[in-house]
Amino acid sequence: MHLLRTLRRTATPIALAAALFPASAHAQVVPAAYSSPQSLLVGAEYSNISASFPYQSGKRLQGVGAFVDYNLNRHLGLEFNARFLPFGGFHDSTESSYLVGPRGFFLERGRFRPYGKMLVGEGKIHYPFAIGDASYLALAPGAGSEYRLSHRWLLRAEYEYQMWLNSPGYANQPHHQLDPNGIHIGVAFKILP
Repeated sequence: MHLLRTLRRTATPIALAAALFPASAHAQVVPAAYSSPQSLLVGAEYSNISASFPYQSGKRLQGVGAFVDYNLNRHLGLEFNARFLPFGGFHDSTESSYLVGPRGFFLERGRFRPYGKMLVGEGKIHYPFAIGDASYLALAPGAGSEYRLSHRWLLRAEYEYQMWLNSPGYANQPHHQLDPNGIHIGVAFKILP
């Protein structure tokens, strides 16, 4: 009888501890599965665009840019970019732009994340022959895709069509709005998370 009582006193706490241990071990694993849907990326890109100046010249400008992408979730983000295009212009003309706006992601497949965007900001041009400089309100729809290389690194390629509102033509040429458009190829690094 004494042995049976001792066995109950010892076995009850051990059985209770054994029953609770797997539940507590399992509960520690669950929170690690949660992650933030937000991310922050910084990147650099090469640009090659149709300058749209002078009218029907076919001149292409080349240069570099920098961008910051803040993704609110898997489907919606915000982009900031600045581009500087000093090479290939008509008699030393150059262009630059500073834009911001939303990006929407759709039809994600594997490592590819296609997107569309609508940016707004400032387009600047340095005209040739000491004519001067000018700035215009720029609207810039575009589309492209990201390709994930790793958790932190990605490549992206896009086409963008800028419309510089109220931009003038060139003397002795038909009046036309400046519409620089072309491709941008870049690399980005994910800072967060």
